Formats: sequence, structure tokens, C-alpha cells
Amino acid sequence: MPRIKVLPHSQICPEGAEFEVEKNSNLCQSLLEHGIKIEHACDMSCACTTCHVIIRKGFYELEEMNDVEADLLDRAWGLEPESRLSCQVNIEEEDLEVEIPKYTINHASENH
Repeated sequence: MPRIKVLPHSQICPEGAEFEVEKNSNLCQSLLEHGIKIEHACDMSCACTTCHVIIRKGFYELEEMNDVEADLLDRAWGLEPESRLSCQVNIEEEDLEVEIPKYTINHASENH
């Protein structure tokens, strides 16, 4: 089973976390199921950037992002080359190390 390591985040996950998930799990849903209260304003429909994460390990093993996700990520706070919207990441067999950015911007409701 793939393992997810969440790096410490001062508000959402101060101690960090590590857990196993089933293959083909959605990253955002898996975080929520394990008590990581990541924002997801659009209910995981790829319509905002609040579930933005940075994949510190395992990024290049993930399925490529689609154009909708790429366009939304262009507006995310703290964008890095390994950024993804967690609602669009399906976990295959790879272990992931995930960082949740310090801030999020809700483009769906803040009209940025």
C-alpha cells in the first residue's frame, strides 16, 4: 500500500502525519479521512485552488495534470514546479511526501 507523509503545517497538521492508503485513492479525500483538514472549497470539483499541495517526493510518478488543473494552479499562492491540486491526484503505487502551503486563495469565491 502506498504511504503518504504530510510535512508539518502550523495550523492544519502541526506534527505532520504519515499513513497508508489504498491504491487509486484520491489524495484530497485521503488527507481528509486521516484528519488532515485541508481546504476544498469547491468540493473537489477542480474549480478552485484551496486544496493546492506541493508534492515533495513522488511528483514525477504521478499521472500528468490536465489543462484545467494547470490553468487553476497558475493562480495558486506559492506555486512551485511540483504543485498539484490534491483533489486531482490519484495515488497509484508510489509513496508521496506532501507539503500544504502556508496560505491558500479561493479563486472560486474571492474573484481573484
